[in-house]
Amino acid sequence: MLDGSPYQSYLYAYPHKTAYRQLDPPVPLAEAWARERRDALFLYLHVPFCEMRCGFCNLFTASRPKGDLVSAFVDAFERQARQVAAALGPTSFARVALGGGTPTFLDPAQLERVFDVLERVMGADVAGVPAGVEVSPATSTDDRLAVLKARGIDRVSIGIQSFVDDEVRSVLRPQKVKVVRDALDLIRAHDFPILNVDLIYGIDGQTVSSWLASLEAALKWEPEEVYLYPLYVRPLTGLGRGERAWDDHRLGLYRAGRDFLLSRGYRQVSMRMFQRVSMDELPGRGGPPIYRCQEDGMVGLGCGARSYTRDLHYSTEYAVGARGVRDIIEDFVQRPDAAFAEASWGFRLDEAERKQRWLILSLLADGVSRTEWAEQFGGAVDADHPELARLVAAGLARDDGARVSLTPAGVERSDAVGPWLHSQRVQGLMDEWELR
Repeated sequence: MLDGSPYQSYLYAYPHKTAYRQLDPPVPLAEAWARERRDALFLYLHVPFCEMRCGFCNLFTASRPKGDLVSAFVDAFERQARQVAAALGPTSFARVALGGGTPTFLDPAQLERVFDVLERVMGADVAGVPAGVEVSPATSTDDRLAVLKARGIDRVSIGIQSFVDDEVRSVLRPQKVKVVRDALDLIRAHDFPILNVDLIYGIDGQTVSSWLASLEAALKWEPEEVYLYPLYVRPLTGLGRGERAWDDHRLGLYRAGRDFLLSRGYRQVSMRMFQRVSMDELPGRGGPPIYRCQEDGMVGLGCGARSYTRDLHYSTEYAVGARGVRDIIEDFVQRPDAAFAEASWGFRLDEAERKQRWLILSLLADGVSRTEWAEQFGGAVDADHPELARLVAAGLARDDGARVSLTPAGVERSDAVGPWLHSQRVQGLMDEWELR
């Protein structure tokens, strides 16, 4: 791992959906959730549409959908929600998020309907718990933002990528800086408690100077959060055929951006995430339980959303290419209601995989607590995972006796550490996966 690229794969969940397979027979959702805690779940809606497909994007999304596909998706989402709510029974949500894709690709009336379903069908208190929505500059219109504000959204996350027109063009994103600035002005005018700005480093032609200029430009709007993403180029994406090695360049840009944000009062939460304020720190947020992905489950709605219990992760099928994504969306909108009451595509976690997941997600966040490990699994984490000692010996982690956490050298190699900790089973399934 130390000899390889620090940029292997962004691990935001474990296992990745390329490790999922057909569940035979399908699992009824009522059965999957029957023995689960349901008092602090994450409710997530995935809207798989965008006004454009960026050259670096490998998310599950379709650009410029034709005809009535969007309205058919909203209809199917409501039918799905009714089946899922019936299967779950009494449930409490500690966090709500709308992602994609671009949720604000939906028009204001569709957004209102979506929030009605989340509240009235799923029982989510959107205005009473931390809730976030992803937007794009072009869809950050006054009428859409007014809906988000009225429904109690706390966090708006906007993908900017760069404030340099030539740089966004080089990643096949037809976006003008003026549109970005106007969108940020509108978001701030609506006074959302948390603004997050996403930026990308490693773009062709980008220099340390231009990268820091983008960061300086972003801070004019005083965002509470900033995410710094390294550019990846992947198969079946617009830039996927132009991949080349530029690890040293990306690493230098990462360090420059990290040091810049730390000097401006941000705290580093992970390799990508820098914060001044989190949603859990907002006034009035002391009541609802704080969601922790290592312990609490997720209920995913919409085509492309993942859900997870302790021993079952499930989703719709997965694709990256435009045709594969559209086929899956079209299948989703045509499903009979009964099909939404069962999981047919997913991954079963035995105890070893549950431990692996806890280890990876904890280490890449705030570290592995020995006490929490013992409470969850019994025994000692060091006995189950000698990898921790190897990371400490390599200078990638520190051990203070109570917790093993990544050092700055480990944090900047998070995209190599995470995949290095994959189980053989998960890595084998991912290697066998054929992208579509």
